[in-house]
Amino acid sequence: MKSITIKGSERESVGKVSTKALRNAGMVPCVLYGGNQTVHFSAEEIAFKNLVYTPNAHTVVIDLGDKKFNAVLQDIQFHPVNDRMLHVDFFQLFDDKEITMEVPVRIVGTSPGVLNGGVLRLNQRKLKVKALPKNLPDYVDANISELEMGNKLYVTKLVSDNYKLLHPDNTVVAQVRISRAAMKAAQEAAKAAKGAAPAKGKKK
Repeated sequence: MKSITIKGSERESVGKVSTKALRNAGMVPCVLYGGNQTVHFSAEEIAFKNLVYTPNAHTVVIDLGDKKFNAVLQDIQFHPVNDRMLHVDFFQLFDDKEITMEVPVRIVGTSPGVLNGGVLRLNQRKLKVKALPKNLPDYVDANISELEMGNKLYVTKLVSDNYKLLHPDNTVVAQVRISRAAMKAAQEAAKAAKGAAPAKGKKK
């Protein structure tokens, strides 16, 4: 999985006054959990642009100058009115410990059902995976090459040796539905075929 570096500064004071001052200066208060000690730090709001405002999943390198931590985004709080970031939580990564995170689904292949007029519906845009940090995928590929009209692609078809998918076996990832146009065409064809059928002769 691709990684983004966020440069910040460790916080000495974590009170409300210092937190407000940080936000007024365009900084975001952050907390890193999961290690031996909780780490409080701050970073410029613009540093989160490529991490937060993207459909992709990333790991994070938190660079505090003399200290560096590998982590994943855990939670983020936004202002209810202006949508500015108020607080960000991270969870520290360790090479020998599995981590759970959501990863986007990427559609691959071409569905025969779509070629015949069906409509592809992506039911799950992200899937929750559990893996060691080195095995976290950028995407979970969903191959729709075998989906005919009306077929569904279940999460059981997306198994991998590198990670576990934390969803019930009956979770539908994608499906091909019959479009209104295709349904109308089928109905009209059926009517035409019925009208063209030769009338049965009466018995004498």
